Amino acid sequence: MNDIVKILQQNARISDTALGEILGISPEEAGKKIKQLEDEGVIKGYSVIVDDEKYDSSIVYATIQLKVTPQRDCGFDVIANTIMMYDEVESVSLMSGAYDLAVEVKGNNLKDVALFVSERLSTIEGVLSASTHFILKKYKEKGIFINEEEHDERGLG
Repeated sequence: MNDIVKILQQNARISDTALGEILGISPEEAGKKIKQLEDEGVIKGYSVIVDDEKYDSSIVYATIQLKVTPQRDCGFDVIANTIMMYDEVESVSLMSGAYDLAVEVKGNNLKDVALFVSERLSTIEGVLSASTHFILKKYKEKGIFINEEEHDERGLG
């Protein structure tokens, strides 16, 4: 099953036939194994990795580091669940180290992200501080190279 997950992480659109050929199983068996992984909740969904410079260069991404006060009997879960309900939020992770939660957000522009942090995140009970880091350029995402330049080898000697 690990092999199937690794292959799907690189190409979620691979056909059952091609997957079966790689793994040495029938297309039907490949499809059943994928369905089993989905039913068990191992595979949560499929996504597209986009080169935003080509698609919509105005989109802004940021990582927000939050220090929060854990709540009695539930730790960080209640605050994390509140944060992840916002449409702007792409991911929420509990961290070790200097801050508690890492929040990845997406906005239409810098102002949208700044207002989200100041008016929504910072006002949640238990949030002590927020440090926002804007992502200037993505080079690699989920193992896929973004904006990979083609090399002209004619000049090499």
